[in-house]
Amino acid sequence: MKGPSLTTIHELPFEERPQERLERLGAAALSDRELLAMLIRSGTARFDVLSIADQLIRSAGSLAGLLRWDSSDFLAVQGIGKIKALQLSTQVEIAKRMMRGQRIAELILDEPRKVWEYLYPETRSDSVEKVWVLCLDRKNKLIRAETVTSGTASGSLAHPREIFRPVVRHGATALILAHNHPSGDPSPSPADLRVTRRICQAAKTMGIEMHDHIILGEPEHCPNRNGYYSFSDAGLIT
Repeated sequence: MKGPSLTTIHELPFEERPQERLERLGAAALSDRELLAMLIRSGTARFDVLSIADQLIRSAGSLAGLLRWDSSDFLAVQGIGKIKALQLSTQVEIAKRMMRGQRIAELILDEPRKVWEYLYPETRSDSVEKVWVLCLDRKNKLIRAETVTSGTASGSLAHPREIFRPVVRHGATALILAHNHPSGDPSPSPADLRVTRRICQAAKTMGIEMHDHIILGEPEHCPNRNGYYSFSDAGLIT
């Protein structure tokens, strides 16, 4: 006997199909596979829409795992073509921006853990190194968070002009620099130390306060289990 996760859409009674359940009960009542099925909309001759949804969840590990995917990942799934892959990657980006917008409202970043908690949902979806500039007002309220560079896992940090461009554009009086280590270990490299000194000196020249540089990682790979490394806590930013 097939379990519920293996049931195809053709085997379901009409009233139990995703669209009918959505109309009758609302989106909150749908399972992860049913929600995905509503986004995918149609299957193929070989794979119906629920089978494709099952493949997506199985490949990503969970619904949340799809936040790490781009169009090439979706395209690798049987039953998904180029246009559908682009649509799904767009929907993932919308979800990420909505999450980011919700977290930014009235956010005060006055300690390293708050920075880690704010950015961690994004770093979990990244397999490459990225650099964020967090633009702050005089009360440490977040004005804007911008990704200023993205590259390979071994990529270097951004040039000072890229760091300070969003700070000046948004009229910020202070900044926090952050970048992730895709390995999960946030311990600073010699290059991280050199770049931090360089950005600190440039900030002083421009009359902008640099509160911290935080390297983001995973708690299980972090020597102190925090999940991050703070240059300020380490006494390297004064």
